[in-house]
Amino acid sequence: MNRAPSSHSDSSHITAMHEAIRPKFSDSGKIGWALLWLLGIPLPLLLVLFLIMG
Repeated sequence: MNRAPSSHSDSSHITAMHEAIRPKFSDSGKIGWALLWLLGIPLPLLLVLFLIMG
């Protein structure tokens, strides 16, 4: 009943699958940027922060 320990390639394959499924930008991230803008952070500053943070 004991399973053999999974190899490194199995875990990297699973990680690659999760990366493919996960959207690049989540809704909560978009809401965060919009809230910062609504709080009065200037758009050029938000743009610079967005470019720096990737």
